[in-house]
Amino acid sequence: MDPLALTLVLTSAGLHATWNLLAKRVLGGASVTWAYATVGTLALTPAGLWAVRDGLGTMPPWTVTFVLGSAVLHMGYMLSLQRGYAAGDLSLVYPLARGSGPVLATAIAVVALGERPAPATYLGTALVAVSAFALVGGRPGTRADGRTVAFGLATGAFIASYTVWDAAAVARIGIVPILFAWWSEAARAALLTPWAWRDRRRLGAALRARPGAIVGVGVLSPAAYLLVLYAFQLAPVSLVAPTREVSILFTVVAGAGLLGEGGWRRRLAAGAGMALGVALLAAFGTSPA
Repeated sequence: MDPLALTLVLTSAGLHATWNLLAKRVLGGASVTWAYATVGTLALTPAGLWAVRDGLGTMPPWTVTFVLGSAVLHMGYMLSLQRGYAAGDLSLVYPLARGSGPVLATAIAVVALGERPAPATYLGTALVAVSAFALVGGRPGTRADGRTVAFGLATGAFIASYTVWDAAAVARIGIVPILFAWWSEAARAALLTPWAWRDRRRLGAALRARPGAIVGVGVLSPAAYLLVLYAFQLAPVSLVAPTREVSILFTVVAGAGLLGEGGWRRRLAAGAGMALGVALLAAFGTSPA
């Protein structure tokens, strides 16, 4: 892999694991999600204005549709992720979400797009499934309950959906990545404003209790995603995508070391298995029917 692309992807994985650790500590609902989106919008504004000034801010057809669709999908992703973190451990929810997303994306490609999986794709899917089974099992006190699994898989479904949607926006529609991220964050903040106002007391309490964590999530989340988008311009998806999943291992280690979550050896082994399965999916992928 190109050295710069590798640096971008590994940095993105570290940022992604970091903001998820912060989000686990904050928790919250729609009002906190509004705060994340508002901080993200403000953080991306200077770069967005620079892009507009330099003539990059063209509006291809269907831009508004794709921005609003992305905002809704990312909003669902953040809300589902927070519900998952309220129900279970970081080292359970995050691997389930990150590991199931590529599997679900492959299923969508097969059913909706008529793609024909390569043999290694089935192996990767099976490895992810077995690892997920190992991840959610275990001794009492360390195994995942039904709510944790449900929210983890729901989050994975949102990951699969926004990945396909956002890739189409920047690769096929031609929306500049920095502008797409900026507009999507702003649209999400606007959509969530009524809920933030209605729940303003809870929002105020969260801001007083964890201001640094809220700012950290708001800045690091779009930053991590942008790094991956730009890495795709330097290296093949088959190299970028599996490397990104090292974040699964980062979060399992963080959950054990910083949050004191139990069963870390089994979770680390299961997380490694999921990362390997995702690597097989990304490396061999699918081919048109």
